[in-house]
Amino acid sequence: MSDQQDTGTAEAVEVTSEQAGDQQQAESTAPKKTKGRKQSTARKTRSVELVLTVTGTAEGEWQAELTHSGKRIVQSLPIPASAVSKAASELHEDISEAIETVISDARQQHENKLAELEAEMERVKKTLADLES
Repeated sequence: MSDQQDTGTAEAVEVTSEQAGDQQQAESTAPKKTKGRKQSTARKTRSVELVLTVTGTAEGEWQAELTHSGKRIVQSLPIPASAVSKAASELHEDISEAIETVISDARQQHENKLAELEAEMERVKKTLADLES
């Protein structure tokens, strides 16, 4: 009987070893849990990249370019300063302030140029009046 007990014990150990091997294999194929950020439950949305570049000169001339996925859609489109100012005010106060500074500098330059031209026009009218007399 002792032989049967030994055999039975050996078989029990074998089954236990196989079960342990199966368990290790199951653990290795199961996805491993990793530490890190939790996945967002927010719905993922598809984003579209459009790049609008607005450039202006000190003289107050503005133009726009539009790029979609690296491809230029619109190039050197002239736009009025009033449209730039209005769009900037709709976007954000900080953007609006920066653009308004540039527009007001350009406005001041044009007013100075206008004053110079009016003074020149007065000198020309005076000279013309002197020549007619």
